[in-house]
Amino acid sequence: MTLVLIGLFITIIGVEPDLLSLDRSPVVGFVQIGVWSTGLAILLLGATLTVRVVRNSRPNSLRSEVGVRLIATGYVFAVAASFADFLGIGSHTLPTIYFGPVQVIGLALSVLTSLLGLILYWPSRARRVEHAPSPAAASASAD
Repeated sequence: MTLVLIGLFITIIGVEPDLLSLDRSPVVGFVQIGVWSTGLAILLLGATLTVRVVRNSRPNSLRSEVGVRLIATGYVFAVAASFADFLGIGSHTLPTIYFGPVQVIGLALSVLTSLLGLILYWPSRARRVEHAPSPAAASASAD
């Protein structure tokens, strides 16, 4: 849980650096995107490890395997959406980088995908197993 809080703090600093008077540019830059991507990675790693502890060595089901992959896929898409202009897949070129509304939507949907993965990774309730009466108890009730 400490990793989740540290990751959340770093992500918030990356998204809004002016909270700590760290905003040095009027635009969203490479370093700022790198900071919130790193914070998101730490946050998702901490959340995944926390759920892994909650799972308590239960065998992985198909649902949990899909959840882990959704967490990773959501993070990859979040980084790709954040760095879209720098990677050349965005709509703006390098001199005029602009973190636009399409990138914000991509980042939000990616984080929601990772959250869905965490929900799927969370262990489902254990099925209640009805135990048959033991042979000793069955013979004692017959007498």
